Amino acid sequence: MTDVRSGAGRTPSRAVEQALVDAAERVLVRDGLGAVTVRAVATEAGVAPMGVYNRFGSKDGLIAAVLVRGFDGLRAAVTEDADPDPIARLLASGRNYRRFALAQPQHYGAMFGGRPLPTEGADELVAYAAAAFEALVDHVRHAMARGALREQDPTETAQLIWSSVHGAVSLELGGAVLTPDPAVTYESLLHLLVDGLRRPPP
Repeated sequence: MTDVRSGAGRTPSRAVEQALVDAAERVLVRDGLGAVTVRAVATEAGVAPMGVYNRFGSKDGLIAAVLVRGFDGLRAAVTEDADPDPIARLLASGRNYRRFALAQPQHYGAMFGGRPLPTEGADELVAYAAAAFEALVDHVRHAMARGALREQDPTETAQLIWSSVHGAVSLELGGAVLTPDPAVTYESLLHLLVDGLRRPPP
């Protein structure tokens, strides 16, 4: 167990917050979102429950901090490959989206689980979720500017892509992909999406 009270002197507040979020992530991965309580995270981190309340206000604030980290990780994943070819960049973004979800299924499930937003930390959470989506919108804008995709509303196009890949990944995480190789099926979906959005030749 990581004890945030250990060590000489006073631990800086930001470091304590990060240690508490680390502890919450460990509880999430090990026991699921329902187990992420103030008491469980305090025990995991080696602090009194009041230490969690002082920094996050409530269980909702703590969960929001975990989800903020998740959406920031998703944004980083979909922007990881900046291939100059716009189609290759879009395809890589889709592959990285799936890789993120499969590597962190508990985080992904918490991020898109259909639960109401936490009341504490909601503004920051919405901003980070929007930034993850905007990363995909930027890829779409780039592809349209380079003439690789049809000119249309880039936000609408990005939403179509996100809805499709999210659905495919959610089915895979739920064990509901009925084809022999989910990776091959997902790759086919990516190409189907991109091909359907390509600008037709002159």
